[in-house]
Amino acid sequence: MDPAYYHGSISVKLWPPSQNTRSMLVERMIKNLTTPSKSILSRKYGLLDKKEAEEISKKIEALAYASANLHFGKKPDGDGSSAVQLYAKESSKLMLEAVKRGPLMGKEDGIVITEKSTTRDNVFDISEGRRALINEEEAKELLKPLGKHGNKYTKICFSNHSFGLDAAHVAESFLFSLKDQLKEVDLSDFIAGRPEDEALKVMKIFSSVLDGCELRYLNLSNNALGEKGVRAFESLLKSQHNLEELYLMNDDISEAAARAVRELLPSTEKLKVLQFHNNMTGDEGAIAISELVKHSPVLENFRCSSTMVDSDGGFALAEALGTCTNLKKLDLSDNMFGIKSGVALSKALLGCPNLREVYLSYLNLADEGCIALANALKESAPSLEVLEMSGNEITAKAALALSSLITSSHSLTKLNLSENELKDEGAIQIAKALEQGCVELNEVDLSTNLIRGAGARVLAQAVIAKPGFKLLNINANYISDEGVDEIKDMFKSSPAVLSLLESKLKGLEIKHAD
Repeated sequence: MDPAYYHGSISVKLWPPSQNTRSMLVERMIKNLTTPSKSILSRKYGLLDKKEAEEISKKIEALAYASANLHFGKKPDGDGSSAVQLYAKESSKLMLEAVKRGPLMGKEDGIVITEKSTTRDNVFDISEGRRALINEEEAKELLKPLGKHGNKYTKICFSNHSFGLDAAHVAESFLFSLKDQLKEVDLSDFIAGRPEDEALKVMKIFSSVLDGCELRYLNLSNNALGEKGVRAFESLLKSQHNLEELYLMNDDISEAAARAVRELLPSTEKLKVLQFHNNMTGDEGAIAISELVKHSPVLENFRCSSTMVDSDGGFALAEALGTCTNLKKLDLSDNMFGIKSGVALSKALLGCPNLREVYLSYLNLADEGCIALANALKESAPSLEVLEMSGNEITAKAALALSSLITSSHSLTKLNLSENELKDEGAIQIAKALEQGCVELNEVDLSTNLIRGAGARVLAQAVIAKPGFKLLNINANYISDEGVDEIKDMFKSSPAVLSLLESKLKGLEIKHAD
C-alpha cells in the first residue's frame, strides 16, 4: 500500500469524493476544453464553447463517478483507492474522446455540416472531420457517391455521424442497391444524441436493409446498445454466417445483451477478431461470451477488457480460450479475475503457441497467478512481443518467473509491469533478464513499483545500450533527487534515447529519499 494513504494506524478514506472535489474536476475539464494550449490535440480538433464544455464536462464526471461507485460497491477495498483510480482513468478517457470529437454545436440549430465523404477505391467513409448530427438533406448530399452507377464499394463507414429517422431512410435507399457487394460495415457511434425510441428505430432500419449481406467485418461499437440495441440488429446478426471480425465495444453489453449476441449470431466458425471492451458484462455475461469463444476455432484477436468480469466469468473465459489455438492477441485487462481465474488462464494459454501480444493488467492476479502465467507463456509463446501485467500486486516473489520468461522472449518489444510492488529486489532481477536478451526491446514501464535508486540504476543500465530503445518509465518510485540526476547523466551519451526519456525523468515523482 502506498504510504501516502496511511500514517501510523490512521487510515484515510478516499471514496467517495466530496462534492467540492467533484465540482473542481468539472471546472478543470471545462477549462481544458475551452482554453487554447500548445498540445497537438488542441490544435488538431479545436476548442468547445463554454456552454457546450460545461454540459459535456458534467456528463463526463457523472459517468466516471457512476462507474467508479459501482466498482467500489462490488469490490470495496477499504480506503477506496481503486475507485479513485478508476474515476480518474474514466474521466481522462472520456475527456480525450470529447477533445477528439471537437465541437458539436457549430450552428444555430446545433447541427454541424460535415466535411465531404472520403472515397478511395472500394471504401466509402464519412467518419473524418467533426462529429455531426445529420438531417435528411445533409444525408442525401453526404451519401450521394453511393448512388453512382457502377461503384465498387465493398466497405462503408458511417461512424462519427448521428442518423435520425429521416437520414436513416435516406441511407436505406442507398444501401439497398449495395447489399450484394458489401463486405465490411462500420456503424460505430452513429446514433449519438438521439432519443432511445428513435435510435432503436434507426438501428432496425439499418439492420433490415443490410439483412443478407455476406459481411466479413461488422463494427457496432459506441452505440450504448444494451439488450434492446442488440435485438434491434436481430435480422442483420442472424444473417451473418461468415463474419471474421465483430466489434461491440463501449456498447453497454450487459448480461442480457451478451446472451442476446450469443443467441442471434448463427455462426462464429470463421471469426478471427472479437472485441467487447468497456462494457458492464459481469460474470454471467462473460459466461455467455465464453460460449461464443468456444465456437470460434480460428479466433486470433480477443478483447474483453474493462467488462467488470469477476472470478467465475474469468474462469469460463479462460477455459473457452483453451480451444483458440490460433490466438495471437489477448486483452483481458481491467477485470476482477483473481488468482483462480489467472491459473486457469495459464493452463489455457499452454495451447496457444502463436501469441504475440498479451494484456493482463489490473486482474488481481497476485504473485501466484502471475507466476503461473509467466511459466505458461515461457513454454508456449516463443514469439511474444508485448506483455502487460500492470496493477496486479506482483512482488519480488514473482520476479524469478518473470525474468525467466523475459530471458526466453527474444522478440519482446514492450514490457509493462507498472503499479506493482517489485521493489529493488524484483527490479534488479527483471533488469538482469532484460540485459541478457530482448534485442528488439524498445519500451519498459516499471513506474510505481516502490523502486529506490539502486533498482532504478540497474534498470537504466540494462536498456541504455539497446539499439532502437525508445522509452523507460520509472516514474512514481522512491528515488531521491540525486538518484534522478544520476540516471539522467547515464543517458547523456545516448541522445536518441535521452530525447524520449527526458520528459519522463523530469516528471519523476519523488516519494521518498534513498
